[in-house]
Amino acid sequence: MKSIIDSDKVVLFMKGSPEAPRCGFSRQTVAILKEHNVKYTHFDILQDEAVRQGLKTYNNWPTFPQLIIGGELMGGLDILREMVENGELKEALEAAGAA
Repeated sequence: MKSIIDSDKVVLFMKGSPEAPRCGFSRQTVAILKEHNVKYTHFDILQDEAVRQGLKTYNNWPTFPQLIIGGELMGGLDILREMVENGELKEALEAAGAA
């Protein structure tokens, strides 16, 4: 799991792919990242049940999508929306060298 998390500065664990999200929360998260021109790697948790279950424990976060910036869990869609509103997304991306 750590190797996936560390594979890029921004990693989105989601249901489906950015081109074909398989849940509304993943679709909305992808749209926000696209709107802010965030470059990221994604991992489809529906393709690997071990990763899906393992991430819930590893990050102590039970739901998906999960957005990781600079190796640190930011949260899901609600947290991402808050980060956009208060400027924390830009700060986190800059701190990770991903802006």
